[in-house]
Amino acid sequence: MRVLVIGALGQLGTDICVELANEELCRADLDSDDIILDVTERQAVHTCIADFAPSIVINAAAEHEVETCEAHPERAFQVNATGAFYVAQACAAVKARLVHISTDYVFGGRPPKPLRPYRETDIPAPLNVYGASKRAGEHLIAAVCPDHIIVRTAALYGLAPCRGKGGRNFVETMLTLASSGRDIKVVTDIHTSPTYTLALARQLRMLAEKAEPGIYHAACAGACSWYEFAQAIFEEMGIAAPLQEAKARDFQSLVRRPAYVALDNARARSMGIDVMPDWRKALKEYAAARRLAEHATA
Repeated sequence: MRVLVIGALGQLGTDICVELANEELCRADLDSDDIILDVTERQAVHTCIADFAPSIVINAAAEHEVETCEAHPERAFQVNATGAFYVAQACAAVKARLVHISTDYVFGGRPPKPLRPYRETDIPAPLNVYGASKRAGEHLIAAVCPDHIIVRTAALYGLAPCRGKGGRNFVETMLTLASSGRDIKVVTDIHTSPTYTLALARQLRMLAEKAEPGIYHAACAGACSWYEFAQAIFEEMGIAAPLQEAKARDFQSLVRRPAYVALDNARARSMGIDVMPDWRKALKEYAAARRLAEHATA
């Protein structure tokens, strides 16, 4: 199959390209060696997709630094909503399947009662600009591209740098803080579903090939607090770190963040195509891959 990956050089995009390396693959990004593409430029998006004529387009391009989105909402909506709309229009024009990456942050305003991971049937209620811009993108995609797969995921980490966050992800941030010897304070009252990008890339391929159009959740199974995630990181890496419990109110922020955004891959599971591992198992795989990468470059 012919696959165009937009945002191919990012943390997730890199692993998507690894997973699809045996396909006829084209990489598009702001500074790609294949195609230089900015999703906010309508004509460039339409020309790129029309010329390559892919059967599948995976859009991993996003503005996802939450503080930046809050400070610059116009840019957040240009990329996450208008840009997604342009990609969806172009896919519809050539009858390509669009796999679009969305976020757990479309939720948070009205948690399920009793509390449980969010399913695809739960009503979104974003609390901040980032979540609202991604939700707007979901609406626009569904309006213009019949063959769409919208994939909500959560708390991504991987071996490749997260370009949208200055190369950082939570795992690398924790390891950097541990190497500094300083006390590390992590919140116990915000819960999520930590997701390894390579595991997500495998799920995206499954959804692209077998899923019916619609919205899907794709996160590693289970939920934990950010503090529990940090504990697990240090355990897997064999690091004794000065980790301390904290509350969200202990950190000053102008951005409202949901306290609970764990995801349930209910729809894919019901179709027998949920291949996401438990979050602790995925973290073990990541830790092993990281050690191999460090050994190879030593």
